Amino acid sequence: MAMTPEGKVKAKVKKKLDEAKAYYFMPATGGYGKSGVPDIVACVNGWFIGIECKAGTNKPTALQQNNLNDIKRSGGTALVINENNINELEDLLIQIKEGQI
Repeated sequence: MAMTPEGKVKAKVKKKLDEAKAYYFMPATGGYGKSGVPDIVACVNGWFIGIECKAGTNKPTALQQNNLNDIKRSGGTALVINENNINELEDLLIQIKEGQI
């Protein structure tokens, strides 16, 4: 089965999180959980990170953006990652690992 463009972004994000030895999971709401949660929820050295994965120029829905904003308001980090800005996640993970933030 071919991987979707968004699936490829998720795979790259998971690889970076694995390299950082992060704890993470991909919530599957399916009508049972909270709608709009990020695709990947991670914890790295005590940092809470919500990651919404998008392909190309796709943007988060209003509900997804509200959840990302809630994470930021609560002191967490929220990112929207696509194939063109995966370096933002890499940079964040390096900063966390080196204690720069």
